[in-house]
Amino acid sequence: MDRGGCQMNGGGGGGGSGLERHGMITLEDLESFSGDLSDSGNGSLEEEGVNVEEDEDPDRLLHYWQDVARGHQVEVSNEMAEPIQQLTSNNEGRSQREHVPFTLLTHKEKCGELLYEKRHYEKGHWACITMHEDTYEQSICYGFMRIMRYICQQNSSGEYLGMSLPIVTVVRTDENHSVISQEVTVAYYLPTHHQARPPQPHDNEIIIEVWPAAVVYTRPFTGPTNEVTIINQINAMAELLDSTGECVNDSFIIAGYTNPAHSNRQNEIWFLERR
Repeated sequence: MDRGGCQMNGGGGGGGSGLERHGMITLEDLESFSGDLSDSGNGSLEEEGVNVEEDEDPDRLLHYWQDVARGHQVEVSNEMAEPIQQLTSNNEGRSQREHVPFTLLTHKEKCGELLYEKRHYEKGHWACITMHEDTYEQSICYGFMRIMRYICQQNSSGEYLGMSLPIVTVVRTDENHSVISQEVTVAYYLPTHHQARPPQPHDNEIIIEVWPAAVVYTRPFTGPTNEVTIINQINAMAELLDSTGECVNDSFIIAGYTNPAHSNRQNEIWFLERR
């Protein structure tokens, strides 16, 4: 899962993420200006008293995100004003979020609580960028801003590409699952209408990858994502699986579905079955 091969391939791989810091700024954050999140009550800005119209002042949006980013020790440059504005507008009805398609194979529960699901994901095109910042939060924030530019016209089609969920990050750990690498890959699933011919990014560090079909074990969790919570979730999932030897042991995926600034953020940890 290096920069040139960040697929869900069940092969080898290598680790990513911070304590007492809020989660990442994602495209979902930005889109929350223009409507409820996919799960109502999960932290849309309407709940926070921020009413945003389709023709909202771009400077106001930019300044809001610059303020949010400072809490993550991330600087949002003025050139992000246009991508932010574009993601918060209706984009001629294309603002609906498409979920990455999968087939549920089986699941395990205990006392009515979902412990994990086993899913099959089909082959698909993903836009990936690998970052190496000082912290997990910085890597994913800066990575998402690059992906945002790609979605918002900085691509060979010159068009807004549309959003999909989840946005995922590939993290790499040591053998004991105690340390996360600074190498973090951020990936965005190309919506269905772009799968056959993915627009090429202007940014030469964003790579369009064909991720092969994969079997994934997923476990939901809520709250912020950082180095400590990710390590905890990896170890918790490993204890639940009957045989972790069937899964890749040093690369894992964090899937984010809802606004990370919200206290009840919806995430998943993904283990990939070896091919």
